[in-house]
Amino acid sequence: MNKKDKRREQILKASFEAVAHKGFSEVTLQDIASYAEVSKGVTNYYFKNKEDVLSHLLYWITTKIHENEKTAINKETDAINKLKAYVNSAFASPDKNRKFYQVYLEFLAQANNNKKFRDINYLFYQNCWKLGREIVQVGQEEGVFSIKVDIEKAAISIRSIIDGCLIQWMMRNDDTLHSFYKNNCFDIIKRYLTNPELHD
Repeated sequence: MNKKDKRREQILKASFEAVAHKGFSEVTLQDIASYAEVSKGVTNYYFKNKEDVLSHLLYWITTKIHENEKTAINKETDAINKLKAYVNSAFASPDKNRKFYQVYLEFLAQANNNKKFRDINYLFYQNCWKLGREIVQVGQEEGVFSIKVDIEKAAISIRSIIDGCLIQWMMRNDDTLHSFYKNNCFDIIKRYLTNPELHD
């Protein structure tokens, strides 16, 4: 990255920490500048206003999540291991998942009244569904996933199950349950994709 990109990423990382600690509504440009250890003027140089910083933050964190998941999936060749890699990447660690969802849920709470946030989030889901489609298609070609599975519905369902399991884990506030939810998430998705009776 060039100097400008490095500075922008520094500010985005700081805004992530600021939102995680203070919440979306309470965080200010001055807070973001303080977390980044720069002046407020520097923040204003790279971003128009608070909404601009946070819009870029939402795009940045969701893009990072997608890139990590895509990389993990592409390292595997068969469908079951691709699915396992997808779930394992989504369940990165208790600390990373908690911090991400603390910030992500703040954005979702604002999205109803913010089209830009909705558009960025929809792009994130489109990327997630693309990963899901790839996994299901490979599994059907291998004969390990039922041919009765509708690929489009499955792609949406896979991400819904992952997010649902992660949010429920987070709400229980118990790090020891992280592995349970990760393993349960994988088992649920695998059963859904391999059992033809679920798709009659």
